[in-house]
Amino acid sequence: MKSAVSSSLLSLKYLLIPNPRRRLISLTPVFLPKLSLSSITNHTTLNLLPSSATSGLRFISSSSIASSFKPEQARVPSALPLPAPPLTKFNMGLCQLSVTTDKKRNISHAKDAIEEAASKGAKLVLLSEMWNTPYTKGSFRAFAEDIDAGGDASPSTAMLSEVSKRLQVTIIGGSMPEKSGGRLYNTCCVFGSHGELKAKHRKIHLFDIDIPGKITYKESRTFTAGETPTVVDTDVGRIGIGICYDIRFQELAMMYAARGAHLLCYTGAFNMTTGPLHWELLQRARATDNQLYVATCSSARDYGSCYVAWGHSSLVGPFGEIIAKTEPEEAIIIAEIDYSLLEQRRSSLPLNKQRRGDLYQLVDIQRLNK
Repeated sequence: MKSAVSSSLLSLKYLLIPNPRRRLISLTPVFLPKLSLSSITNHTTLNLLPSSATSGLRFISSSSIASSFKPEQARVPSALPLPAPPLTKFNMGLCQLSVTTDKKRNISHAKDAIEEAASKGAKLVLLSEMWNTPYTKGSFRAFAEDIDAGGDASPSTAMLSEVSKRLQVTIIGGSMPEKSGGRLYNTCCVFGSHGELKAKHRKIHLFDIDIPGKITYKESRTFTAGETPTVVDTDVGRIGIGICYDIRFQELAMMYAARGAHLLCYTGAFNMTTGPLHWELLQRARATDNQLYVATCSSARDYGSCYVAWGHSSLVGPFGEIIAKTEPEEAIIIAEIDYSLLEQRRSSLPLNKQRRGDLYQLVDIQRLNK
């Protein structure tokens, strides 16, 4: 028995005392105080044994334990507090569109979709990955635009700017092939409700995969990876931006959450192999892990295309619940975002206060260098 309990407890007369003849065990009763629910929920230290029995024993409150875990050090620099959003509730539109080889038609079609979403009350509109071009290497180069030059050099962004200003909506402009400095980027542009270009996110993680017998794709043979994570303050809150394959990397989402994002928007085009396995799973995981909203938008499924997208654009809530989702075909859906749920969920599951900064850290290199 001595090997089974600590030496500090052996001196207590309340322990089991074996009879030398091993025929009887004598017990000394201990009377415990009644426990109230408030004494438990308030995390008070409970002294369950008489004072004579607790000499040499140390009781630690749960708040002291949490403090010793150093949760504030789990993010370096420390996580920013969730900012007060400009509005608590609003409608978001997801435009899952078909894409053709006619660029002018694609731009016009996206314009019509944004207008329809806005007419149904959307204050934020999300487009799909490569909404203005077929998903082929040749088309990427042929349809690429010089976004920085603007005007006729970038008719897609010119349309997004004009529509966002006219309709007074914020647009997460899916993604499009961008040419800059002799390179191609897979780029998402964010336009504010006054038509201004608020942010430009170049896809950070390139889609280089090889699933034998299913799909092999090397995006890095065409595009250059971006270098900058993107969080942007808009009229509808602080938004973290990702493009398709970016959603697989939880570190990026964690970084966005630590920067105070209310919502993560991923434009995408998962295929018929990875789509049914991972598309919804990843969206719900990013939302649940970080206790925020996640919105995704895919292009519509087209079996006649050389690259067939899975579809199923979605809005996911901070508990990982599916709020709205399309089917594979072309669709525009409107769903409500309620930011008041963020604090409710975080109070119910206070993950930010329970992280183990004494064991692990996520380092935001960009913020640290600043």
